[in-house]
Amino acid sequence: MPPYLDVSDAVRAEIGDEEAERLLAGENAPGPYDCTSCRTPGNTHQERTSTVLFVGEETAVLAFAHAACIPSQVVTVSEDQLQGAVRTITATEPQQPQPVPAQQTHAPAGHTPAEPGPRQAVLGVTCGQVLIGDSLQAAVVVEPTGPIARPGSDGPGDDFLPLLIEQGFMPVTDVSRQPSPVTGWSVLMAMGQLHAILQPPTAPGSQPVAWWQAHQPLVVTDGWRQAASRHHTVMVYAAPAGSIGQQPREDLLRDALEKAAAGGVLVAAAMPLAGT
Repeated sequence: MPPYLDVSDAVRAEIGDEEAERLLAGENAPGPYDCTSCRTPGNTHQERTSTVLFVGEETAVLAFAHAACIPSQVVTVSEDQLQGAVRTITATEPQQPQPVPAQQTHAPAGHTPAEPGPRQAVLGVTCGQVLIGDSLQAAVVVEPTGPIARPGSDGPGDDFLPLLIEQGFMPVTDVSRQPSPVTGWSVLMAMGQLHAILQPPTAPGSQPVAWWQAHQPLVVTDGWRQAASRHHTVMVYAAPAGSIGQQPREDLLRDALEKAAAGGVLVAAAMPLAGT
């Protein structure tokens, strides 16, 4: 019996019609697999399955996911990230998730914002879940290590929030309310890990560019990943340097967000989940 496979036009264009037809006929498709999104078992002969092609500079890896988790698509990642994924996929034993404290993890030094100005500062990222209404939502909190100047400015001011507001982020006055969506931005997951926050392309027809990108993919908790996959949305909060800090527990992170909102130094946007 042929597998229940979805092969998108983008994936077909990358792998070619011949390989796509072999997949759809079941020649190269696995039966059982671990979903590259939710990391739980699936079976191509029992449930609708998406083909997900991860493409690096020199390597491409085809993975599989529950169609209910993500659609068939092409995900561009760095070659280092892809080689790490290959090692995971080809390991003789399934790789166990790395432990993270209190349902949050801290990023190593990330990239500077797209418009950092002359003073270079890296973005610190914390992942946690935020209760909005009666639903836990996946959230990413972004805080630079220092002031962010507007391009061309030599002044001592911090333009981090104004620059984001110009991009569509909105000031937060109540953390219990869901942020408004922002056009063209997304949060990139690949192989069940957080890779980047993407902003709109700089030119029509080009690919989105990374506003923040992890030096190494960030391990997130099962709860965070499940919340992001369930809602297909991630809440991204941003505050100036020194406003949030690295909180060891999610309740303390929530308190810090509420304090920043009360002080008028918190902006946010709801972003779709891209990739896996």
